[in-house]
Amino acid sequence: MLPSLSRPLQAAIIDLDGTLVDTLGDFHAALDAMLDALAQPRVPREVVESFIGKGSEHLIRSVLAHVGAPADLYQRGWDRYQDAYRGLNGRHAEVYAGVREGIAALRARGMRLACLTNKPGEFASDLLRLKGLAPDFERVFGGDAFARKKPDPLPVLKTCEALGTSPAATLVIGDSRNDAAAARAAGCPVLLVTYGYNHGQPVRAVDADGYVDSLADVPALLRD
Repeated sequence: MLPSLSRPLQAAIIDLDGTLVDTLGDFHAALDAMLDALAQPRVPREVVESFIGKGSEHLIRSVLAHVGAPADLYQRGWDRYQDAYRGLNGRHAEVYAGVREGIAALRARGMRLACLTNKPGEFASDLLRLKGLAPDFERVFGGDAFARKKPDPLPVLKTCEALGTSPAATLVIGDSRNDAAAARAAGCPVLLVTYGYNHGQPVRAVDADGYVDSLADVPALLRD
């Protein structure tokens, strides 16, 4: 049982990139297309991985800064990246092992599920549909759904509101310090998966209520 829980959980808010689906290949391919269009050098996958988690704006600005591109290329880069990502969304992405089993077990417990990501909502909904995960989530909110993104607590609080559950009874599951910080500030318990991105840093160094190597391990940690 998670040490911070005082009562059974009613819902779970689950991150997307690095938690449900490994999308690094999609990010890398879209950024390659963007950089080629801007006549800028490509970047390695491990560099891209370190910038994932704070939304597309942060990803694009970080990559452009990394290659030393002028700041005024951002809008062209944004447009090219969006076009490229829209055309390849899900093509180089894979659902992590244990995700489908974990989700099925959570639903079998009667828990309400929402997906909350900093990824643009259009891409998030399409990816979940393409990977067959969309029917499992009552609500899906992208990084453009609210005025602020994770690690701000606002998206978590708004998602709890949409689910009709209190933060204390809503588990947040993610892969990074952004997810943990947002959950903590919102008053939600939080679990982190160990296989995600977390900006290239060890996830077990992040303050959380627990860590799992697979989403399939989550139900066994929960209070009946």
